Amino acid sequence: MPYPQNYETAIEVEKIIRDNGATPATIAIMDGQINIGLSDEQINQLAQLGRDAVKTSRRDLAVVMAKKQTGATTVSATMLLAHRAGISIFATGGIGGVHRGYDSTLDASADLTELGRTPVAVVCAGVKSILDIGKTLELLETEGVTVATYGRTTDFPAFFTRTSGFHSMVNVESPKEAAAMIAANHAVNLQSGIVFGVPIAEADAMDERLVGEAIDLAVKESFELNIAGKESTPFLLKRVNELTGGNSLKSNIALVKQNAGVAARIAKSLSELVRNLTLPQK
Repeated sequence: MPYPQNYETAIEVEKIIRDNGATPATIAIMDGQINIGLSDEQINQLAQLGRDAVKTSRRDLAVVMAKKQTGATTVSATMLLAHRAGISIFATGGIGGVHRGYDSTLDASADLTELGRTPVAVVCAGVKSILDIGKTLELLETEGVTVATYGRTTDFPAFFTRTSGFHSMVNVESPKEAAAMIAANHAVNLQSGIVFGVPIAEADAMDERLVGEAIDLAVKESFELNIAGKESTPFLLKRVNELTGGNSLKSNIALVKQNAGVAARIAKSLSELVRNLTLPQK
């Protein structure tokens, strides 16, 4: 997301979270220091850096900290740091997954293994549609990760579009229901995360055929340019935005804001549930 849209979106997301009764804590590495919660000034600094900030996954944390660099944390690193700080719910755009062409590249996001070993609930718009969604869901199942659709059906969302042709194992229809699932996960001490896939609002969703054609072309170009690893997702999202005349960025911003509101309401419900469970009985 380019500047200043990234800064404006981040500030608006924090406001949405507060308006829905929760406390935001944007996570990043600033000059080698882990920050659980950023000031507006720090968010602006990170936003202006854009892609010059180090894309920081779990494997990169020690390097970025030791070199006193500034890093934008991926889902895997954010989950890890959130858990260490006692935060159990994390909102993002979409999680990483198995990349197309996996059979020859073995390129799969560390987000998936992190979800299998870190008990944080991730509220997202599903798996980025630039990825192989079917293989991603299979790998999440192997990792023992509960995948739920937030809505009336089990249709699993595909980031820019409301459905992917695949299904979650279950659906939840309210913050209270999602909070109960998180509480049960903690009670059993499963030590694995939960994915809540929130379909993008119909008004913000993209035409499935048009975005599909743009993604197919962007993936083809990435193969031709030998772009892989941590550079793959930023390239594909940027190229899809170019091919769709900026419409994918508009959808991206809209779904991030929606996810933040859903996550905040779930967090509020979870807090109330935990408080009621710990109150002494009269």
